[in-house]
Amino acid sequence: MNDPVLWTLIAIQVSMGAFDTLYHHEGTERLAWRPSQRNELRLHGVRNLFYAALFICFGWFEPRGLFTFVLATILILEILITLWDFVEEDLTRKLPASERINHTLLALNYGAIIAFASPYLYTWSQMETGIVATSYGWWSVFATLSAVGVFVFGVRDLVAAVRCDRLVQPDAAELVSGLDGRKHVLITGGTGFIGTRLVEALVAGGHHVTVLTRKKSHAEGLACPIRVVTDFAQIHNDERYDVVINLAGEPIADGLWTKRKRHKIIGSRVDMTKQVVALIARLDRKPECLISGSAIGWYGMHTDEKLTEESGAKDCFVHQVCAKWETEAARATHHRTRVVTLRLGLVLGAEAGILARLLTPFEFGLGGPLGSGNQWMSWIALDDVVRLVAFVMANDEIYGPVNATAPHPVRNKEFTATLGRSLYRPALFRVPAALLTLLLGDLARETMLSSQRVLPEKLTKAGFRFRYPKIEQTLRVITGTMHTSGGTNTAPSTRLAKKSAFASS
Repeated sequence: MNDPVLWTLIAIQVSMGAFDTLYHHEGTERLAWRPSQRNELRLHGVRNLFYAALFICFGWFEPRGLFTFVLATILILEILITLWDFVEEDLTRKLPASERINHTLLALNYGAIIAFASPYLYTWSQMETGIVATSYGWWSVFATLSAVGVFVFGVRDLVAAVRCDRLVQPDAAELVSGLDGRKHVLITGGTGFIGTRLVEALVAGGHHVTVLTRKKSHAEGLACPIRVVTDFAQIHNDERYDVVINLAGEPIADGLWTKRKRHKIIGSRVDMTKQVVALIARLDRKPECLISGSAIGWYGMHTDEKLTEESGAKDCFVHQVCAKWETEAARATHHRTRVVTLRLGLVLGAEAGILARLLTPFEFGLGGPLGSGNQWMSWIALDDVVRLVAFVMANDEIYGPVNATAPHPVRNKEFTATLGRSLYRPALFRVPAALLTLLLGDLARETMLSSQRVLPEKLTKAGFRFRYPKIEQTLRVITGTMHTSGGTNTAPSTRLAKKSAFASS
């Protein structure tokens, strides 16, 4: 089978398959951490193992006689599994256009491979049964490397499919069970990482939710029933909103901080918050509370000192972003609306955020500390963010900046070591600070290498208890190595009866 055209088609198939796996399955879609995709993962795992067998066979052997029919059977099974996979994908998730195009090209190219390989298969089938060793030089080496790659991902996908049963999130309604009555809530940024889970919890809890998003299609994956608006003009003055939650903003860590990117990061937050305050100003009935996003970047770059809501700031870009964001939100106080700005730490969840970006390299044993690893990381579990938002909604004594971080921040080297243990992998690949700074500039200096040891003093004094206060428990739950029922423990009473649902550890 020393046919350069056939081997070129195989190389194209491998390249497109690698792109589909790395860009779609591991990158944008992150299938290994989506419980809904367990069946798709099983199909991918089995298909990849078939591919591994095919690559080794084509690279080093000529199966003759009956063994040719075994090889042909594997080729046919691969086609059937692929068709099954296409159906499964359409039933369980919305495929991006790039993935659909890639799948079409893969199918066409696979057909071409079968067409070019058929004469060889026919010739082998007429020979005496046996397996003859052969070599095609660098093409055999290429086939071997391809076989190793698909075998590794095949085993990983089968293991991930088993893990999916442990990744099911706790009941969303329970996260907001301390809210009295049915609230009318308007959310900007409701299609983001935090917003999606918050909408799910509020809807499950029986509250009325309106989500503002630029395109209605962005809200297709949100829990229902909700109202979706694409412009504040669609909201009339006589409408009622008890709480407005403002989370919208340009992602801060998805690209280099060019002058244009910095402008978008600040402008998206400030402009949206101005529109929110303008809406509050014209509503006949003012919202009781505005909960607006911010981040611990407000404090700037520090070292080992403990930071509470009373601590000062050091000037840098992330501080400027948060300061301008909070300043605009505070203007809503002029309209007798209580304003709370959530200074969010690193929000941890398998769906998105910093942890989601780390899971794949750590799962393949390629994780490790950033720089010295001595910088403090102030973090919080996604479900605790939802719980504290509901806690703030229910507690009218809380206002101003609130540190939305778990009570036990950790150094980066402890975080990475704990993540490695949670995945049963080493975490030895340290990324040099100089390399990060060279590649990412201020983005690395201010978000990856800077130190912020932030404590949630206001929440602690108000009686809020974190369900996930320590990093080891949190990461084991998120990665599926520790089971959680999602229920709450009985908590001691607090000053306000309506706080009790949020006071579970």
